[in-house]
Amino acid sequence: MKILVTGSAGFIGSALSIELLKLGNKVVGVDNHNDYYDPALKESRLERHLDHPNYTHFRMNIDDQKSIEILFKDQKFDIVVNLAAQAGVRYSIENPHAYISSNLVGFGNILEGCRNTKVKHLIYASSSSVYGLNTKQPFSTKDCTNHPVSLYAATKKANELMAHTYSHLYRLPTTGLRFFTVYGPYDRPDMALQKFTTAIISGDPIKLFNYGKHKRDFTYIDDIIEGIIRVIGQPATINENWDGGNPDPSSSSSPYKLYNIGNNNPLELMDYIQVLESELGKIAKKELLPIQPGDVPETFANIDDLTLDFNYKPRVKIEDGMKNFVDWYIKYYKIKLDF
Repeated sequence: MKILVTGSAGFIGSALSIELLKLGNKVVGVDNHNDYYDPALKESRLERHLDHPNYTHFRMNIDDQKSIEILFKDQKFDIVVNLAAQAGVRYSIENPHAYISSNLVGFGNILEGCRNTKVKHLIYASSSSVYGLNTKQPFSTKDCTNHPVSLYAATKKANELMAHTYSHLYRLPTTGLRFFTVYGPYDRPDMALQKFTTAIISGDPIKLFNYGKHKRDFTYIDDIIEGIIRVIGQPATINENWDGGNPDPSSSSSPYKLYNIGNNNPLELMDYIQVLESELGKIAKKELLPIQPGDVPETFANIDDLTLDFNYKPRVKIEDGMKNFVDWYIKYYKIKLDF
């Protein structure tokens, strides 16, 4: 198949592109290479697959309507996987316009491109952050998600609503994947794991909000990629039993579907750090702080639907995933552990 991956120089997008190429697909990547974090990391991710004969790369913003229109018209994709977005919960408080441009306007351009060129299936990244003020655990796609606590989360919820509209009006099959705290080699420097690792190695204190009591459904990158690959080949379909009087938020009378994709095993942040400390061979200095605006205290993914429909089951243990991350981190940043 010919597959568009937006955000193809990103953490998840690059890993997905590599796997799709291994499976014999033609992949077109789009990324704007912005400086939200060090662009050198994006270039390093991209180097792993840039020269593959079945890979083509475009540097552009998905909120550039004209460029996206031309891209879709010229390339004629079978499948689109939209992973491009302005990420980060806290940054959305400081710079909301970046999220409106990329996550709303940009996603609208992707939807229009899919509609106008008869794309067979659109898969797009949502987020566990859409659950917001929900306290019922584990989080289920059957539950209401109308109370986000950050603009980032609100844009992801909006993406789900926008996708449903296109599925309803134009019968475009769309599948939204709510990612739960993805980690692993080549992850973003603004994410907690890289921040913690840098601080521990340098001897600086790590900031633990909510006094370290956050729980997260940490999911290793390989498990995420396996889930996306499984979903790609099976476009969303109509739920024949959907009832407007008792609507299921995860499906529809249109070809629309939502899934959680997570580890299904939440871990307290203190325990997560303990695994990192063990791998580094050094104890972290810890600064305990109150919860931050926009933070969700706990994430826990109910993945029953993804398991039922795609036989999905995360396999990577936290100890193995952490070892892989630390090995990459030390090599990539040329670190010598002398403690």
